[in-house]
Amino acid sequence: MKPNKVLLLFFFVTLLSYSQKTKIITVSNDLNIDREFETIELTKAALGLNSTDILEKFGIREMGTSKFLVSQCVDENGDGISDVILFQPTIKAASSKKFEVILNNDAKAKEPNNYCYSRFVPERTDDYAWENNKVAFRTYGPVAQKMTEDKVKGGTLTSGIDAWLKRVEYPIINKWYEKYTNGTGTYHKDTGEGLDNFHVGDSRGIGGIAVKIDSVYYLSKNFISWKNITTGPIRTSFILTYADWDAAGNIITEVKHISLDYGNFLSKFEISVSGTKSLSAGITLHDNDGITEANLKEGWIDYWQPLEDSELGTGIVFPKNTGIRFEKYLNPKKDLCNLYVTLKVKHDKVLYYAGFGWKKQGEFTTKESWEKYLGQFAKKIDHPLKVNIK
Repeated sequence: MKPNKVLLLFFFVTLLSYSQKTKIITVSNDLNIDREFETIELTKAALGLNSTDILEKFGIREMGTSKFLVSQCVDENGDGISDVILFQPTIKAASSKKFEVILNNDAKAKEPNNYCYSRFVPERTDDYAWENNKVAFRTYGPVAQKMTEDKVKGGTLTSGIDAWLKRVEYPIINKWYEKYTNGTGTYHKDTGEGLDNFHVGDSRGIGGIAVKIDSVYYLSKNFISWKNITTGPIRTSFILTYADWDAAGNIITEVKHISLDYGNFLSKFEISVSGTKSLSAGITLHDNDGITEANLKEGWIDYWQPLEDSELGTGIVFPKNTGIRFEKYLNPKKDLCNLYVTLKVKHDKVLYYAGFGWKKQGEFTTKESWEKYLGQFAKKIDHPLKVNIK
């Protein structure tokens, strides 16, 4: 056989092989509300791909169109090969859409912006910070803890979650830390992008955890190690590990898998925990001059408060039938005052979402609009988009 015919045959067989891997994805919404900014995860196994297939070579587009959706490939197990491809469809109320996953080398030709970003920040002691196009957060590591314990200025001892109140779509973490480290500015003053004026201290901030024994809430300290899993246009995720800690003689182990998706105001917290049958997640009450609400049936708690020249809504959302009780816990020490929801530990796991809506950011200008968002978010996690693959 002539060389050019061999090459043609090889090309045909390769093309046939990949064409057989084209999959039709039907995404269905059974709620009477429009859905967007919800992430669909497609594994290689679900797509019928081989372990050697390269997910980055595939694109996702709506049937009947030529435009590819933004997608992101993620290496979940850290072996250097992507296991999952992510995308975010927009689905109208009580309807469905079809998408196709196909081989397309041009699908990623235009690099999307990496709005969903996280990293370890050694230049600011040892923070870990994360953000998307709506919100930003950070928490604190072992060096900051040791500085506090050694009474060295600049330390921070807390496992609470800090909020950075951004009001721009583009990433700000690196920019704000650069101002801090080179002395050209401060992220504690709003120059148009937002600021950090959210006090955490010993509080739970937004989504920090505790274990309640009798009438006392016991707390972990700073994280001791971190692992970044992914950053990109759709999701950032990472793992924080904590030293074992004591809750009235009960030794608690704690590992947080945190992720934040594009368009969301709430981070997802997947906690691996042992030593307790329940875990409490809290939001700080600061000066206790705001309004707390809780709806265990729907699956959310929140606090709407004045904050300097604006207002702020903070909240926690959790799956149906996992909330045991809530408590507005007041203490003579201000930083220990938190609104808590106590959640069931199932198979050594706890799942919840925590975040905030800042009035100056513009999407939540009233307490009612913030609580509507939390209520709908709870409905969506209890009724995830249905995915059928053919």
